[in-house]
Amino acid sequence: MTTTRVLLIAPALSTALREARFGEAAEAQAADHADPDADDGLDPVGLRQAEAVRESFPRTSRLYVSPTRRCRTTARALGLDAAAVPLTGPAPWAMGRWQGRTLDEVAAAEPESVAAWLADPAAAPHGGESLLALLTRVGEWLDALPDASAGGGAGQDDPRGRVLAVAEPDVVRAATAHALGAPPEAFWRIDVRPLSAVELSGRGGRWNLLAGRPPHTGS
Repeated sequence: MTTTRVLLIAPALSTALREARFGEAAEAQAADHADPDADDGLDPVGLRQAEAVRESFPRTSRLYVSPTRRCRTTARALGLDAAAVPLTGPAPWAMGRWQGRTLDEVAAAEPESVAAWLADPAAAPHGGESLLALLTRVGEWLDALPDASAGGGAGQDDPRGRVLAVAEPDVVRAATAHALGAPPEAFWRIDVRPLSAVELSGRGGRWNLLAGRPPHTGS
C-alpha cells in the first residue's frame, strides 16, 4: 500500500468570502455559471492574488475542483487545469435557507437556531446539511482517493503520485478535522484563509498533516 498525498487549496478572495456569507449551493452556482452579475466568483483583488501565485503549486495529474464558481475560477487563475482535466471535488456545505446570507443576518433573525447549530454537530436548523453530515461526506471522499499506485507506481516527486483539490474553506476544514481524527467541535477551531494550502498524506485511512509547507517551493 502506497501513500496518498493531497494538497487542498482554498479559493481566492471573493465578495461572499469578504462579507462572510454562506456560499451558494453547488446547484445554484452551476445554474448561474454564465451570469456575470453573480456575486460568488472572485473579486478583482482575489483574481490578482491568485494570478500572482500561479507558479507556486506543484503539478499533478489528478485535480479535483469543488463545483462552485470561485473554486473553478481559482483553479483557472492558478493554471492548475492546464495540466490536468479537473474532476468534480466535494460539494460545498449545503446550508439550506441560510445560503447567501451572513451569519449576523441569520443570528438576528433566528438566534435560537444559530445557537443550536453551533452547539450540536447533528443539528441542521437551516434545512440543509449538519456538521456531522459534512464531516462524514468529506471524510469518505478523502479516504476513497486513489493512492499513488493508481498512477503506475509514481514516485514521491512524480506528479502522478499527488492529488490537488481546490475546495471550499468548509471542505478544507472538514478534511483537516477528519485527517487528525479530531472531534466535530474542532471544526470550529480551524481557520482557512483564501488561497491557503493544507497538505495531507496517508494510507489505509490514516492521515498525517504536514504543517508549514512554503507555498513558493512548488514541490
